[in-house]
Amino acid sequence: MSVTDALFAPLFAANPGRPLITHYDDAAGTRVELSRATVRNWAAKTANWLRDEHDVEPGDEVAVLLPAHWQTAGVLLGAWWCGAVVTDDPAGAKVALVPPGGTAPGAAVTAVVSLHPMGLGTGAPVDYNDDVRLHGDDFAPWEPVPGSTPALLKSTVDEVVAEAHRRAETLGITASSRVLSTVEWSLPDGLLGGFLAVLAGGGSLVQCSNAAPDLLPARRAAEQTTLDLVG
Repeated sequence: MSVTDALFAPLFAANPGRPLITHYDDAAGTRVELSRATVRNWAAKTANWLRDEHDVEPGDEVAVLLPAHWQTAGVLLGAWWCGAVVTDDPAGAKVALVPPGGTAPGAAVTAVVSLHPMGLGTGAPVDYNDDVRLHGDDFAPWEPVPGSTPALLKSTVDEVVAEAHRRAETLGITASSRVLSTVEWSLPDGLLGGFLAVLAGGGSLVQCSNAAPDLLPARRAAEQTTLDLVG
């Protein structure tokens, strides 16, 4: 069972229409909210694209060199769904995903993720946003992903899932939680505490990028958040 199957699939099954991530980018002045169903579509498209176009199999490395963002959520869940090892080192990775202007020395393929609020592409030679649109909204693994498969750096699927649940319990994240966060998804701690713990607890995430501290009270009030993860 992959990380996506273990942490995200139960949320989709319980309430596909509930918001999963609301992303503010205060530098761009944007707000984008995605339901669990919409994130699942992005994840499925990503998993199909990685497997069918780039031959990513369980245990292969995918470097995710992206900020905390709603598109990054789809990238991560898609990579795990097809059994990839998420890393921050592009050397030796089958695919590296970078923001516009980013580089990934040593990766077999470098794909640009636009981070555009509407999901538009960039016209890069390998353009994640344009390419994944051609793939299906569902994903069927060719074989189950064993829990012993590496999933995040050197941690296995089972270890990542257990740590995400431990952090959710420590932080007090439950199914009724709406979590406001400024934590970047650095590997492994930022990703475990700022994203996977929210999934493990069953909550929803309000991710604030480039947010000045004086903007956060308005975000809390507007989004009716119940818990802070302010890094």
